[in-house]
Amino acid sequence: MHAPDPNLLLPHEAEVVAREQESSNIFSLRLRLAEDTVRKAFRYVPGQFNMLYLYGVGEIPVSIVNDAQHGEELIHTVRSLGRVTRGLAQLKVGDRVGMRGPYGRGWPMQAAQGKNVLVITGGLGCAPVVAVIYHVLRHRGDYGHLTIIQGVRHSDDLIWREQYDRWRTEPDTTVLLAADQAGPGWSWHVGLVTELFRDMDIDLQHTMVMLCGPEMMMRASAEQLCARGLPETALYLSMERNMQCAVAQCGHCQFGSRFVCRDGPVFPYPDIKPLLGVAGF
Repeated sequence: MHAPDPNLLLPHEAEVVAREQESSNIFSLRLRLAEDTVRKAFRYVPGQFNMLYLYGVGEIPVSIVNDAQHGEELIHTVRSLGRVTRGLAQLKVGDRVGMRGPYGRGWPMQAAQGKNVLVITGGLGCAPVVAVIYHVLRHRGDYGHLTIIQGVRHSDDLIWREQYDRWRTEPDTTVLLAADQAGPGWSWHVGLVTELFRDMDIDLQHTMVMLCGPEMMMRASAEQLCARGLPETALYLSMERNMQCAVAQCGHCQFGSRFVCRDGPVFPYPDIKPLLGVAGF
């Protein structure tokens, strides 16, 4: 095993320039790298992630939400669950954190050019594909019809409602939402996210699918889409594992013979199909 480049392990200071509370336990941090040379050299693609380091506490992997042409600020949406995330939730504008990255393999945006793009997310796992949506809308002429499908357990779990409403008004774009349980005022589908597939109006033979969310939901979605005629090679999934080093050294995110931090988090479906739903992987 080769030793990683020391520069890949070195966090750089980033300043919190804005903070937004998305729900009771989900928040977004808009960060700006403090060093001018580091900031100008930073490059990433949709689907990659950064490691955010809270001084004296620890670090976690977080997807970059905005697309690469958004500017010098990087948006990270975090769910407050553990020690590090609860600490990040206390940050205010002007505070600083450590950031290293970007890491991993992103979504196949170049391969998707000229095709329809179907984005499917489940639960609260929508952050890894938001950058895809921004990218497609910014480069609208390079892609076909954009379909966005999002499913949540309860309608109250849906964040970025205004954003979904805005995406619905974009040309050649369809938004479909589902909730297993609906609260007052919910006008979308009630039921499983996979039930929305019957409402799609796209040619799956000419579509690239980008999928993230709970693993069982992704497995069910993949099986149903392929049964409907989607080529397996046109399906990509973003996997989640316990990533700690981000450079394939610690082994915590090993997924079969691969490492999610290095070989993913985005994988072609045929590469990991045998591992989906298998205990221990």
